[in-house]
Amino acid sequence: MDIKTLVLALALGNLSLCAALFFFDYDSKKPPSLSTWAVAKQCQAAAWLLFYLRGIVPDLLSIPLADALLFAGMALDAGAMWEAAGRPGWRRFIFPLLGLAIAVFLLCYVLNVAPGLRVASGALIVSGFMLAGVVALALGWSGATMLRRCMVVTMAVLTVVIGARGVLSAVMPEGWSWVSSNLIQVTGFGALYLMMLSNGFGCLLLEREQQQRAMARQDGIDALTGVPNRRGFYHALAPWMALACRPGPPTAFIILKLDHFKRVNDSYGHLVGDTVLKAMVDICRKQLRGSDLMGRMGGAEFAVQLPCTTLADALLVAERIRSSVAKMPVKTERAVITLTASLGVTTIRAEDSKVSLFQRADDALQEARRGGRNQVAKAAPASALEA
Repeated sequence: MDIKTLVLALALGNLSLCAALFFFDYDSKKPPSLSTWAVAKQCQAAAWLLFYLRGIVPDLLSIPLADALLFAGMALDAGAMWEAAGRPGWRRFIFPLLGLAIAVFLLCYVLNVAPGLRVASGALIVSGFMLAGVVALALGWSGATMLRRCMVVTMAVLTVVIGARGVLSAVMPEGWSWVSSNLIQVTGFGALYLMMLSNGFGCLLLEREQQQRAMARQDGIDALTGVPNRRGFYHALAPWMALACRPGPPTAFIILKLDHFKRVNDSYGHLVGDTVLKAMVDICRKQLRGSDLMGRMGGAEFAVQLPCTTLADALLVAERIRSSVAKMPVKTERAVITLTASLGVTTIRAEDSKVSLFQRADDALQEARRGGRNQVAKAAPASALEA
């Protein structure tokens, strides 16, 4: 494949990516990273088209303008990756670097610097912006998916090839008969084509991965209170139940239920009941550590997991929660509602299943309710550790 055909393929390929981005999640608002990436692909498509039309359009368009558009496209490409990495401040360093790169290249063009040096400077500028994108993708490498890691490695290798192509085209001695300048050019443009494919489809797949992870998180979160629902809580609880089989500090477990919550819904309506539930969760969270986990099991019943906590300490935490709920009236549009809560406390045992754990905590909860509600009760101890 000759260079001119590769340039046309780059132009058409970027145009195809523009169309794919336009129709990707057509009915949804696109995140800023995809919007930036779409502009990047438009700039790159226009640049490669001008390169392809070199000799037909004036040199002023096919050389300096085309290179400026290509630099802008690569810079915005890197910016989109920084945006996707959660770093929206990328404009503060990418745009000044882009302005400097365009100014340097235009100066080389005006001063009629040797074509080989212009090609080298252009290739190094392009590879520099590509490297900035690779760095953005590499953030959080330890927790990255295999797709993201594959993109980092692939793009890093292609970045080196593109930069090396520019340098070799400028410094390669005439006597190197074993490698032709045409081969170097084809290799460089081939690397750019592979970069377009890996970057284009890889970014779309990464965006889809992020959407799927967000949907998975939402499936495990209670929409009203923002804490894990039963499914999400069970999922988070599983490794702690496995750790209970090993020696070490125990993990405590609390079941909490608001007393007479049905009366709130019946008297004031479900909207007021929702306000009460959200307020109760906020009250409880203030009594918990960052490592503690609270989940909504359904209705006005909640579960709390306390890692590395003995039964005695868990009882103190439960009492703080009970006292805070009782002392904190909830203000709603229709009334000021005073709540109380009953709590059952236990620790996870080595032989526990989810069923036995919840049953034991619920038995303690029912004991608190039978004792007059607004109380904390502990499960019957299995050993001296829980006495």
